[in-house]
Amino acid sequence: MFGVTIGGWQIPQWMFDWCGSILVVISLVPLFRKHRSYWHWSNASLVPYALLFVQAKQWMLLGLQVSYLLFGLHGLYLWHLEQQRDDHGRQFAESRWYAATWAISIGIFAYTVALTDFGDGWNWVQFLAVGSTLLANFATTRKWSWSWPVWILVNAVQAVYFFHLDLWGQFTLQFVLAAMSVYGWRVWLDSDRQAVVGRQEVIHAI
Repeated sequence: MFGVTIGGWQIPQWMFDWCGSILVVISLVPLFRKHRSYWHWSNASLVPYALLFVQAKQWMLLGLQVSYLLFGLHGLYLWHLEQQRDDHGRQFAESRWYAATWAISIGIFAYTVALTDFGDGWNWVQFLAVGSTLLANFATTRKWSWSWPVWILVNAVQAVYFFHLDLWGQFTLQFVLAAMSVYGWRVWLDSDRQAVVGRQEVIHAI
């Protein structure tokens, strides 16, 4: 498969494929604990993925990497603000701040859709994968547990699409991520139940 030349070195496409996949897997470990380092690993994976999708001419997937970066910067800062709110009572304009990033992401998605030739039926599969990913990112940023089953849907659709593209690192990654998402979903549901119990104990104490 073709690659890209950087500084006189010819880097094969499969290296970007597998490098991005490994970084994504690493990123999920801190995500289980809702730790902010998730965003650093996730953002790092965008570099090899962007180069990969430029070479493969997958414009919606390339646009998705830009949206990922927006979500990554937003999520990192939002989780910081939430920690400041929870630990020190510092309030912030959460809904308005988030709305701007979400609107920009939708705009990028619309632009990349406009660049895509839907005469190729496989691009509809790409459309479903990217659209579902944006929804899953939205829920992940807000730490909503239902983000995990949406990610599993994304993995299923992308497995089919990456098999079609012969991107074997990405294809294999979808099965690993789906299994990790099942675990992450259970962890977050347990965390939600504990939070409900904690609030009820506070109410009863009052």
